[in-house]
Amino acid sequence: MLTIPREELGQQSLALHQRYRGKLEIRSKVPLRTKRDLARAYTPGVAEVCRAIAKDPDLAYRYTLKGNTIAVVTDGSAVLGLGNIGGHAAIPVMEGKAALFREFAGIDAFPLCFEGYSTDFVDQVKNVAPVFGGINLEDIAAPKCFEVEDALQDLGIPVMHDDQHGTAIVVLAALINACRVTRRTFEDLSIVICGAGAAGYAISRLLKCIGYDPAICSTVREIVVCDTQGIIHRGRKELYRNKYKFIIADETNRSGRTGNLADAVEGADVFIGVSAPGLLTPAMIRRMNDDPIVFAMANPVPEIMPEQALSAGAAVIGTGRSDYPNQINNVLSFPGVFRGALDARATRISDEMKVAAAHAIAGAVPEPRKDRIMPVILDRSVTRSVASAVRDAAVRSGIGRKTSTQ
Repeated sequence: MLTIPREELGQQSLALHQRYRGKLEIRSKVPLRTKRDLARAYTPGVAEVCRAIAKDPDLAYRYTLKGNTIAVVTDGSAVLGLGNIGGHAAIPVMEGKAALFREFAGIDAFPLCFEGYSTDFVDQVKNVAPVFGGINLEDIAAPKCFEVEDALQDLGIPVMHDDQHGTAIVVLAALINACRVTRRTFEDLSIVICGAGAAGYAISRLLKCIGYDPAICSTVREIVVCDTQGIIHRGRKELYRNKYKFIIADETNRSGRTGNLADAVEGADVFIGVSAPGLLTPAMIRRMNDDPIVFAMANPVPEIMPEQALSAGAAVIGTGRSDYPNQINNVLSFPGVFRGALDARATRISDEMKVAAAHAIAGAVPEPRKDRIMPVILDRSVTRSVASAVRDAAVRSGIGRKTSTQ
């Protein structure tokens, strides 16, 4: 359990980053000690490699770093709960993400931090895409994150906004095992999602199987989504200003509930928080159904502290924090998802791959209990299991490429 006070931890982090001047470095894989080394690795020998790739671009996967390299891309507009702090300030987080890719999945990743959102942001990303085997979009504010991800799906390489789909994957995994612990049926669940940004939107669509093939996805009975103005419903004024909230209103809340978060959670089985600290009270939990499931995932301070949720009657509690049981963190998903996608030479990340990843994570805990519905995020075997499931799903869904260049 991490017990270092927050202020002290911050000072230690500053010292660490200053000492190493960041967390990443680039090293050559080949020797460069002799003229012969230079002639083969660089000029004139490298020209033959360039000519081969010019004739067949797929050979870049054989002769270059492309097949094992991910770009971690942000515009700095929604960084780690800090908000719109810009591309320069986002570098430490993107470096950390790249380090996680390397540590957990053996993937070389590099941060690409753009300073502010501009109209040509998508084109800028497209222009640097040739060197990468995949793109992990990170910390881009909603609703722009949805538009950017959609616009990059034609690159022929996997592109995924981790804040959306990585989070949705781990939430589905946690919910599968929480249902096993509380003896609930997934399809009968009534769920409240607090937060209608990137994560809330993706979670609602995955749990309601919206846009997913029903053959690979099960839908819960009901979802009600809340934002800062309360319950999102079809009759709310000015909803059209954000088309994604309009979509949420159309796809959820079939019972037509109105009101605030307290009204939403009454009679619910599950609370999923991807919002802000302290929004869920013990009194609200007591208005939920017996033995409710509470995933309070705001970081670093959750919507309700686990001790309060437990005393109010919650049966299973998960947070995004490492100092409590049941850490629901997308580190369990994105390294394995991209490892599997790269191994399959997938052209994109399909819905089947996301669902397969969730079930692989849930399956990593064969006998879940109240204080252990999720595997430990430092368990490297989880990444291997997720990668294998994602790779197989890519082949099944017809987007994996098997070529002579592999």
